[in-house]
Amino acid sequence: MDTTPAQSSELTRRQFLKVALASGVMAATGLGVMQWRQQPRMKASTFIGQADSYDIDLRSILASGFQELGVTPSEIHGKRILLKPNLVETHVESAHINTHPLLIRAAIEAFLGLGAALVIVGEGPGHRRDTLQILEESGLAQVLYDDHIRFVDLNEGGGYSITNQGSQTGLANLTFPAIFQEIDWIVSLAKLKTHHWAGVTLSMKNLFGVMPGMFYGWPKNVLHHMGIHESILDITATLKPHFAIVDGIIGMEGDGPIMGTPVHTGVLVMGRNLPAVDATCSRLMGINPHKIGYLETASNWLGPIHDSAIQQRGELVSALRKDFLLLDHIPTYDGLRLQS
Repeated sequence: MDTTPAQSSELTRRQFLKVALASGVMAATGLGVMQWRQQPRMKASTFIGQADSYDIDLRSILASGFQELGVTPSEIHGKRILLKPNLVETHVESAHINTHPLLIRAAIEAFLGLGAALVIVGEGPGHRRDTLQILEESGLAQVLYDDHIRFVDLNEGGGYSITNQGSQTGLANLTFPAIFQEIDWIVSLAKLKTHHWAGVTLSMKNLFGVMPGMFYGWPKNVLHHMGIHESILDITATLKPHFAIVDGIIGMEGDGPIMGTPVHTGVLVMGRNLPAVDATCSRLMGINPHKIGYLETASNWLGPIHDSAIQQRGELVSALRKDFLLLDHIPTYDGLRLQS
């Protein structure tokens, strides 16, 4: 698959990545201003697909999810898609930390299969400053190089400011990467993990990584200072991402989002509404979404989290639920367990 201008056969993988990272704007012309779509607020649908490993046909599972959720070729045709994975640490074998490269590849193929004009991958890591190192050691660099997919470092390259639509942090404006003005769809391609400060890190918390480090510091210190839950809400309300895919094939329990332990959950969760997706993920983890501060606040404002307001498609939560380990010595986890 080739969605970027042809590269010289002599171009090394690292040269390719450096060129991709240096590109501040797309070479293509005729790009319009991003068209934001309002998300459903009171009711939403989510899809759970069962996936036992990363070596199976993940694209077909994603395609089934798109079909169940009404994502059609006519909607995606000609769109420019940005996939925002969760890249935290530089470990090839730590499948529970980062969004898996094979799922990212499957998502790229699935969107191109629906007629997307372009799919790029973008991330602004908050824990490690060397984005190239994360790409290389996570295994994603090889996928991007092999498939000729452009990567954008969201920490660099300038930004644009818009009015904060969430009004939770007190920040009047939020600054997003300049590249977003040239994108039609933003997809949060998150990881299923516990989080020792936020409770869970899923599609909404994953959006911390879109905030440019050149404006918000490392590890996005400004946002942490203004409040993690409040910042999650402000980013989601202002950015209005279009879709979420959560990698729960192997998740992380315990002391997430970095120091936790792997847990095989075997699920992919998808949806147009991020609070509904994250509420569904929380229930799959045996966690009560109403006990997660930012999800409870988001309920019936940014999207529903009550199970009666979420139409579940695909597999059932009850069939695939696996209670994640919640460590007693982490105060954030107190009272999060979902009662049967």
